[in-house]
Amino acid sequence: MREPQRRGRVSGETRRGRMIPASDSPPFETWFPEAAFAGSLGHTLGTLLAIEPVPAPNGFASQWRRWREDARQVDAAPRVLSSQQRGRRSVSLIELSGADGVRLRAWYVAPAGVEPRVGIVHSHGYGGRDRVEFGRVPADAAAIFPVARGLGSLNRGIGAPEPVQEHVIADLADPDRCVIGLCARDLWLAADALVALAGDVPLYYVGESFGGGIGALAAPWDDRYIGATLVVPTFGQYDERLAVPCLGSGEHQRTHVRQHPEAREQLRLFDASTSAGFFTIPVRVEAALWDQYVPPQGQFAVANAVPDELLELAVLPAGHAEYPGLARVVTEARRAGLAHLERALASL
Repeated sequence: MREPQRRGRVSGETRRGRMIPASDSPPFETWFPEAAFAGSLGHTLGTLLAIEPVPAPNGFASQWRRWREDARQVDAAPRVLSSQQRGRRSVSLIELSGADGVRLRAWYVAPAGVEPRVGIVHSHGYGGRDRVEFGRVPADAAAIFPVARGLGSLNRGIGAPEPVQEHVIADLADPDRCVIGLCARDLWLAADALVALAGDVPLYYVGESFGGGIGALAAPWDDRYIGATLVVPTFGQYDERLAVPCLGSGEHQRTHVRQHPEAREQLRLFDASTSAGFFTIPVRVEAALWDQYVPPQGQFAVANAVPDELLELAVLPAGHAEYPGLARVVTEARRAGLAHLERALASL
């Protein structure tokens, strides 16, 4: 696997990229008049496009490659627990192995009456997942909706603590047991389970927030993927992430690092902006200008790390928030994400 490119800023107008918001300066003060702090955190689109990802420290790539090889030795051994028909899809509750062998539950979706054309590994935010969502899944795709270890509704307390303030720093001092890392490595087993159930189909990754962050950590090391969409990804650029307040998991990490300064070094193996530099597939990043939960500078650092020729950057007005026009933005983003998947398939 090639080493990541080192470069300055990424252009917002990439070869296939588009700007979703009508303005670079939406009326955030009008939209969020009661916000305790500005979710832009002092940034504009121009400054966000200039955020540098964190360079890979010594041993970063070799460590992730070793974890990838270790995961190949684990049998995902998916087992269907129950199934039901949802329109033209079959939705099954399944059980599979995680990277350390712990048994986790997930949903597997298959199109009815046709062979799947592609497989989607579809992760979720830090709130966990209590249902499947088809907005980014074509009708003729198979999909697995893994639920991260420790999180609801399927894996509450299994393999990790559930409270976000504990989950996001659990076992940080031990890289092999760090829960963030294990959640990312579990995605390789989720992909194994998907292939075992659907057949040898090309894979595409979709992840939002927490799922975007762990996807950026995991997907570059799995050569079965043909493309990925990362929506408001977390865990990017800890120098920036730890320097500002937020309402999400980053605040718990920030508190932990203040109390345990050595934890800053422990986080280096789990920086999504570092890992994103190793992508060799087309990647669509949907990054927000305003976000109180995942600092925008971390999101854009992930986008800025992706090699220019592989990046499709969609700039969202805001993330993790309700605002005027949100339904239209979500609809357009999903449509464009499906188009990105189709282009990845067409390039095979």
